[in-house]
Amino acid sequence: MSQEVIRKNGFTNEVLNWKAWLDVVDLDQATAKQIEVLELSHPQAKQQDYYRFLVHQPEILQQRSEAYNAIMYAPGGLARADRELGAMVVSVINACPYCVSVHAQRFEQLAKRNDSVEQAFSNPRTAGINEREQAISHFAARITDSPESLGPDDIQALKDQGLSEAEVLDLIHTTSIFGWANRLMLNLGHAEASA
Repeated sequence: MSQEVIRKNGFTNEVLNWKAWLDVVDLDQATAKQIEVLELSHPQAKQQDYYRFLVHQPEILQQRSEAYNAIMYAPGGLARADRELGAMVVSVINACPYCVSVHAQRFEQLAKRNDSVEQAFSNPRTAGINEREQAISHFAARITDSPESLGPDDIQALKDQGLSEAEVLDLIHTTSIFGWANRLMLNLGHAEASA
């Protein structure tokens, strides 16, 4: 599938870069532990400001990466495309252009379509081409906007669309970790167009 560029409401599915506002770790000066954690975190971590900034505290980055990778890539449970939809919706609501672009691209790769991406850029709370995707988007929006008001009816709405309890838990983990991820991205640097 060739990627159709979508630009709407300040979001895009194009590749963006992220630049830290503070100094990143110089790889030539990095400790063995910092290099080890970068290599475990992400295949391109050594080239990305985000990881090279967070590796100032390698133990925290290691725990963050282990949790993130388990939540987003663990086999079984919620389909990867559904996890990416939830991550994208949270990122749109939190106004994190970098995370939106990354997870829009991943959703497109996994779902082999971009209609729900364009919908999320327009109205994240109702994005989706079917009732299941719309329920995922609605839940992701609720957990982002007002987590204190979630209750059994919100869980039942997901189960009514065929999500198992394990899939619901995966969605909660995914949408929750993006509250954290978006805040790190938004408060430590900025997104910019790729060169």
